Amino acid sequence: MRTRWLWVKNNWKRLPHPLRWVIVATVGGTLVGLGLLGLVLPVIPGIPLLIAGFALLATEFAWAEVLLNRTKNQVTKAVNKVRKKK
Repeated sequence: MRTRWLWVKNNWKRLPHPLRWVIVATVGGTLVGLGLLGLVLPVIPGIPLLIAGFALLATEFAWAEVLLNRTKNQVTKAVNKVRKKK
């Protein structure tokens, strides 16, 4: 399994940029969509899917990197508030 991921990591940049863009946009957008749905439905873990989607989109899009950093900051603030209450 590890060798398969190394193969993907090594060959990912060899793909043409438009193809990488489409793959990242499709998979990342799906993760973000499921994450938003997970915020409403109790069955799907929304926040981890949002973070994963933004992290994937941030590999190709600058706007997604900004949203990922904002999301990380908000999660950190929320975790710190919960820890202070204990």
